[in-house]
Amino acid sequence: MFSKILIANRGEIACRVIRACQALGIRTVAVHSEADANALHVKLADEAVAIGPAPVVQSYLKMDAVIEAARQTGADAIHPGYGLLSENAAFAAACAEAGIAFIGPRPEVIAKMGVKTEARVIMKQAGVPVVPGSDGAVADVAEAQALASLFGYPVMLKAAGGGGGIGMQLCHDDAELEKAYKLCAARAKAYFGNGDLYVEKYVVEPRHIEIQVLADHHGHVVHLNERECSIQRRHQKVLEEAPSPVIDAGLRAMMGEVAIKAAEAIGYTNAGTLEFLVDKDRNFYFLEMNTRLQVEHPVTELTTGIDLVQWQIRIAAGEALTLKQEDLAPRGHAVEARLYAEDPKTFMPSPGTLSALEWPEGIRIDAWVEPGTVVSPHYDPMLAKLIAYGEDRAEAIAKLKAAIGALKVEGIKTNAAMIDAVLSHPKFKAGTFTTDFVSTELMASV
Repeated sequence: MFSKILIANRGEIACRVIRACQALGIRTVAVHSEADANALHVKLADEAVAIGPAPVVQSYLKMDAVIEAARQTGADAIHPGYGLLSENAAFAAACAEAGIAFIGPRPEVIAKMGVKTEARVIMKQAGVPVVPGSDGAVADVAEAQALASLFGYPVMLKAAGGGGGIGMQLCHDDAELEKAYKLCAARAKAYFGNGDLYVEKYVVEPRHIEIQVLADHHGHVVHLNERECSIQRRHQKVLEEAPSPVIDAGLRAMMGEVAIKAAEAIGYTNAGTLEFLVDKDRNFYFLEMNTRLQVEHPVTELTTGIDLVQWQIRIAAGEALTLKQEDLAPRGHAVEARLYAEDPKTFMPSPGTLSALEWPEGIRIDAWVEPGTVVSPHYDPMLAKLIAYGEDRAEAIAKLKAAIGALKVEGIKTNAAMIDAVLSHPKFKAGTFTTDFVSTELMASV
């Protein structure tokens, strides 16, 4: 087992990883920008190293500074969390070259899954169902339009080199596709350094369902069931839950088997997530694979009793999985809400100082803020994740709604009212929503 782990991240995920290390008796090193000198993850860690000014490109994304901090402190492993350097194949390779374990999959696997068009081809070859679309990046808008005519509109135009809804646009005809092409290519180039685009058939009335997998270095792979991630705003998740209200035991087993097959096909190790679209007829299609821990991992932990971060560390240290698939059926229900520092009317970030903060009791809180915390405009505005567990879905929703009502945040604006509106909506309660719920149902009623 590792003796010291450096966490190459910030915010709530850095705090979450530190707590997992503490439970395993492993010392921790935090890295921080100048803006985060007094942040909670810095206080929680055994050691802390300053790595640069506030902007992420001058601090948290500086691979050489992060690796040098690991060398200086004698850390024998690095956990990247999610976001930032977590899916950077070059960083994983640099860790290996420096003799430091990277807690995640091999660099070549990260690279393959990071290029969405390449991932599609690999999955098709492995027998995994994929959404009809181009097998590679399209050469120009004319090829994109030709494929759209072949598949039939509407289609999704997507960035080949990244995800998160960036460089992505729904198009209903040739004119709309032509207009979107330049915008999506420019945005993809700016965010990912890769302006390539590909085309996929738009799945009607889709649900966004993901399957969590764990794979060790001894050939063992298990899935930890599904998460429902269809409550999204601008392709960014707002609420997640496990299990999904539309996935039964049969479909769960089928999707789980496909996810395991996919992980085995690429020689995957550590924690990963297969993302799928499920249509109204319960057909499912591969979207992408996230080669890291997910923001929404707590709902899986609460419904399986498995600490995913601890298993990430154990697998990276060479331990074999002791989990058996037959013991991993979901128990109860969990719902997670992402609390953001944002203006509820404009959805723009709302930086500032937390003058008062009181967390509700009776649920799990994964947070990085405390009273007096300065929420910087330089970083993602997520403050915390509030996760409620119940014996059934109705109980979990009721607990989370009560917690949102008891939450007290002063000094900045948050999206708490939006979360409450989702939890109160009849379609959400009934579980009959799709990925356009927020834009077509929620925003029309608030």
